[in-house]
Amino acid sequence: MKSDSLATRSFVGFLVTQFFGAFNDNLFKQLLLLLAVPSAAAIAAGQAKGPDLQGIATVVFGLPFVFAGGLAGFWADKFNKRTIIIGSKMAEIVVMALGMIAFWAVPYVGFYGLWAVLFLMGLQSTFFGPGKYGILPEMLEKRQLPRANGLVLMTTFVAIIIGTAAAGPLKDALVDPDIPGVRAAQKLWIGSFVCIGIAILGTISSLFIARVPVADPDLKLKAEYLTVPKPMRRLLLDDKPLLWALLASCVFWLIAGLTIQAVNSLGKTQLGLSDTNTSLMVSLISVGIAIGGVVAGWLTRKTSARTVLHIGCWGVVLFCVLLAITVPGRGHLLGFPGSIPALMLLGASAAFFAIPIQVFLQSRPPDELKGRMIAVMNQANFIAIVGSGVLYQIMDLVISQADLPRSSVFAAMAVLFVPVAIVYRLDDSDDAVPSGPDGIPETAV
Repeated sequence: MKSDSLATRSFVGFLVTQFFGAFNDNLFKQLLLLLAVPSAAAIAAGQAKGPDLQGIATVVFGLPFVFAGGLAGFWADKFNKRTIIIGSKMAEIVVMALGMIAFWAVPYVGFYGLWAVLFLMGLQSTFFGPGKYGILPEMLEKRQLPRANGLVLMTTFVAIIIGTAAAGPLKDALVDPDIPGVRAAQKLWIGSFVCIGIAILGTISSLFIARVPVADPDLKLKAEYLTVPKPMRRLLLDDKPLLWALLASCVFWLIAGLTIQAVNSLGKTQLGLSDTNTSLMVSLISVGIAIGGVVAGWLTRKTSARTVLHIGCWGVVLFCVLLAITVPGRGHLLGFPGSIPALMLLGASAAFFAIPIQVFLQSRPPDELKGRMIAVMNQANFIAIVGSGVLYQIMDLVISQADLPRSSVFAAMAVLFVPVAIVYRLDDSDDAVPSGPDGIPETAV
């Protein structure tokens, strides 16, 4: 039976469960990204060996979303979503326990164990996602859904910010910043107890979620669930504004994937910051996205979605350029203090760009294809995120060979985004952008 109130044990349990899931994902992922970046001190001492490995981590985490996203959606409709959520949370405990073993075993097997755990973590999140988003309409009355989604998005952003920001202090507390990556990684096995504890708490809270009916128990698995369904291919080919919006969304997520890696590299390698301050810089992007989402909703009531999108486009280009500038003999133009507002404004600009496109992609298709459009959008976005990992590794090689500053990645991001800012025009027939937290796009958790 659907609830007409959000103040129920079931919804609160759901909210707590997804909060802990987003927190753990971002804590563990940021710990690995920080390990993958050589510090300025290690480079100066000649202890850093090999390239920046953040691109590999990004690819490994994103691949399950690309290849298993369709199957996860099928499972969410075929089986009970509460069961899938609880099963996913129990799997998270196992994955985090394997993470502890992988950290301890780094001196013996290298980073391969951690990459395997990161892949399993992405796989667990892939199957958790459809249950997480699909259970709300089955749990709550329709009139409660806007508020419920707003609360989910806000708590998710809080979890992303806290989880990302907490990774740096946790690593600094357990690891001497001057020791090389292999020895540093092994010391983090103790920190894995935090991740295991969070996973256990999330599993306990998931038990409070009420059982819901199975959406389609007779659903049969088809090959097209693993790719782009034929009706969606036909729709995208016939509706060029929809296709261009999807491609623009992919470029955005390519840049978004590069941004986190670029900020970690800028903070640790070029500015010589601690892991704590580097994680703070990354988390401020999400703060900017959250604020920008609210402001974009308000601005859209005063002007058009196309205008908001173009403010966002050129804002992304501007702040990428500012973050890219390194003055010979003087170092990074903004430094740590100046990068803080620039990163928040970059996040806000990203929200200005992403929200109109996301709403357009959700509202443009006919009702019977909206759900599959969202699935295709998510799959395309994760292909772009995986692509950002590959592109970052290429950029890292070029930067290392040419002895360029790490901030050069931001210059490349600006160059990639300029054609979108110049050429792309959002179709004005769908201008509605939700205000408040409902309009905030969720990052790739």
